[in-house]
Amino acid sequence: MSTADTRKLLRRYYQAFNAGDTAAMLACLADHVEHHVNQGATRKGKAAFAEFSAHMTRCYKEKLKDLVILVGKGGKRAAAEFTVHGAYIGSDPGLPPATGQKYVLPAGAFFEVEDDLIIRVTTYYNLKHWMEQVVGP
Repeated sequence: MSTADTRKLLRRYYQAFNAGDTAAMLACLADHVEHHVNQGATRKGKAAFAEFSAHMTRCYKEKLKDLVILVGKGGKRAAAEFTVHGAYIGSDPGLPPATGQKYVLPAGAFFEVEDDLIIRVTTYYNLKHWMEQVVGP
């Protein structure tokens, strides 16, 4: 896969995210995708990612802005940096109650691509910074 193809794939992935189109996001993923997060267990497989996406849709309304995509030589690995503009709309177990609190959070992701599909997504954000915006310092 070329660097241009990987960049197009990630743009499609993030355009689908911003449109709330989970099916289009899933179309960018391999069946054996792994989703690594900085807080929590690794999700393995497209079904687990779809379940996670449904949960996120219930609890959060987010748009990503200031997207920058960096692709390594050969297109196999890539990174993205963005700012999450969100609202906490449904209480998430283990977190404070949701009352529509708004937040702005810098975040990033690393990707591995194979056969024109994403096989790994690793996301990073500062949970403490999110908590401070949702419940205060």
